Parts: sequence; structure tokens; C-alpha cells
Amino acid sequence: MKILHTADWHIGKKLDLYSRLEEQRLVLEEICEIAENEQVDAIVIAGDLFDNFNPSSEATELLYSTLHRLSANGTRAVIAIAGNHDSPERIQVPDALAKVCGILFVGFPNTEVKAFCTQGKVEIIRTTRGFIEITLPNCDFPLRILHTPYANEQRLKTFLGVEDSEELLRLHLQEHWKKLADEYLDDKGFNLLATHLFVMKKGEPVPEEPEEERPILHIGGAQAIYTENFPENVHYIALGHLHRYQVVDKKPAPAVYSSSPLAYSFSESNQTKYVVILEAEAGKLISYRPVELLKGKKLRRKSFHSIDDAIVWLGEYPEDLIELTIVSDNYLEATDKKRLMEAHPGIIQIIPQIKKPELAEATSGVDLSLSMEKLFQEYFKSKNKGQEPSEGLLEVFREVLGTEGE
Repeated sequence: MKILHTADWHIGKKLDLYSRLEEQRLVLEEICEIAENEQVDAIVIAGDLFDNFNPSSEATELLYSTLHRLSANGTRAVIAIAGNHDSPERIQVPDALAKVCGILFVGFPNTEVKAFCTQGKVEIIRTTRGFIEITLPNCDFPLRILHTPYANEQRLKTFLGVEDSEELLRLHLQEHWKKLADEYLDDKGFNLLATHLFVMKKGEPVPEEPEEERPILHIGGAQAIYTENFPENVHYIALGHLHRYQVVDKKPAPAVYSSSPLAYSFSESNQTKYVVILEAEAGKLISYRPVELLKGKKLRRKSFHSIDDAIVWLGEYPEDLIELTIVSDNYLEATDKKRLMEAHPGIIQIIPQIKKPELAEATSGVDLSLSMEKLFQEYFKSKNKGQEPSEGLLEVFREVLGTEGE
């Protein structure tokens, strides 16, 4: 049995105002090609299919067309769970139509997927809240999946009965998974747990999160679920939420974040993105390996003291998306910003940074006896870490006041 593990597609996400939809179209096509070339039997998508609760029609169409291709007309199982960016109600809306193709949407904690069989012989043979067992057309043993999508505090109380305690949450999930594992998991099938949670090894440094996921907003107020909370008889733990590929722990089984398919913030600059291919036998994980994704633009960020040096560097990466920090003594002139923007079409942000720390101290009071121009200068300094407004900006201010030339 071969399984492809992916997560955190964030379809519809923008970088500032820059749309990534076309890049997403290309990289999702690449994932489909990997699934076809590897001849996988099932695909697990561990949450954050969309980037927000109300995706555009273009984002929705891209998701459904991609999942339909991955399902190979009902001959592959596709299991997609909700993440913290997804609306669980929206995720489960196309359930009846999706099942015809072997696509299983899991939106809520303890969702129970109804049994069915596709024309391509993907069949759910056992199901209960939080668990499915699937037979696949080219495999002589079943795939078992414990599924736990993301849930906020209210949903946990409603669906799982969890109280407001970090340790109680961990213990509840541990007991929930253990009960399912004891009843349904043995060595006659391959046992996989798929979840969209913040997971770490107890006692280890806290893994980094994408900038947009900070501060950490985990379910029930918990900082993390520990790998020791997972049941002993699972063979692989497919994680979603963190955007960097990482193996969190190998006990009780490899707990793996597959990574997002694209870099979605400049904190992910220069990261390599992957999907994970698993090879399995009944009762055993043979191997798992990351497969690099090549489509989409790279994100790069760098600081410069010289506009000329920045322009030379920009010429080395004409296809990438850029965040520049310009370190200087004074406010970044409009002419300099124009030079930079004309040198590269993919500049997302230019951050001016003032070198002189003494200029960062803004005046604490307001002297109303000062002229309008002086008040403007003091206000500008208070909002820009002490940097003075440029002469060009002062000329515009004087023009607005009608005092130019006075």
C-alpha cells in the first residue's frame, strides 16, 4: 500500500495583496502528478484546505477539481480533515457527491462517516465516531484511520465533553484515541492517525509556527499535544498545522508534518516544501520519504544599507517574491523606493530601518505653540521611530496647507 500525506494547502491565501492562486494551481497539479507517478492507493490531507471560512468560488473550484483528479474516478481514497482555517460545515457540505468519488471530508470532532462503496471499489467497511476502515482495490489488507480535525474550545466541549484544562484535553484525546485503537486496530491492517493539532515531543523545544499562526491559538487553550498521548498501535501519524517539514518524534510511530506546498509567509523564506510518500504492509510501516515540490515562487528576505546593492541582488532572483529591509540614517526617499520597485516586479514589502537609536525616541508631549509644519514633523517622528520626514514629503504638506513658498 502506498499513501501520500499532504497538508496546509491554504487555497485562496494571499501574500499581503499578492494572489497565490495560480501558484497553488501549479503546485496542486504537481501533487496530482506525484500521486499518479507513485501509483498511490490513498491520499491524506491533514487540514487547512482553504485559507479562510468563506473561500472564493475560484478557490472552491480548485479544491474540488484537485480532489476529483486525486481520487482517480473512485479508485483511490482521499481523506481530507478540517484545519483551524477551515469552516467544518463548509468542508462537509459536498459529502454525498464526494463519496461517489471516494473523497471523505471530516469537518468536526468525532464525525462518523457513513459506510459506502465506490464503483472503483474503494469501500468503507467499518466506521464509528473518529474512525474509518477502508478497503482499497489494489491492496489485500485494509487502511484504518483515526481522524481528529481541528476544533476550537466550544466544539471540543460540544463534541468531546472537554473541560477548560490543558492537561484534561491531552488526557481526553489520549483516552479517546486509545479506546478506538484498542477496539479497531490490530496488525491485520495499516493503522494511521490523521490530525490537525500542535504536536510536540514532551520536554523538547517548542517547534516554530508560521507568523500568521502566532500567537499560538490551540484548541482548549492547550499549548501542545504530546507524542506520548498517541496510542501505541498506530503505525504513522499524519500531522497538519506547522508549515515546515519535520519529524516530531518516532515513538510510538513517526509523527510527521508534511509541510505546506508553498511558502506562505516570509518566515518560511528558503524553506523546501514536500509531500510524504508512505509504503506500508499489514501491521507495518515499511518506509516514509519526503518528495520535494518544485512549483511556485520562492520567498526571499534580505537587509541592505545600499540601494544599489539591493538592486544588484534583486537581479539575481527575478522570479521570486521579495521582502526588503533598507537600513539608513533617514527616511526612505520616494525616488529610492521607485528605483527598487522598477527593478523587480515581485517586491511585496520594503521595510525602512533607521540606524540611529537616538532618533527612535519620540517626544512625549505636544507643544501647541509650535507651527503646523513643526507639529507635523514631530508627529511624523513619533510614528516612525524618530526619523525625520523627507523634504519631498514636507513640500507636499506645505502644498496641502497652502503655505508653499511662504
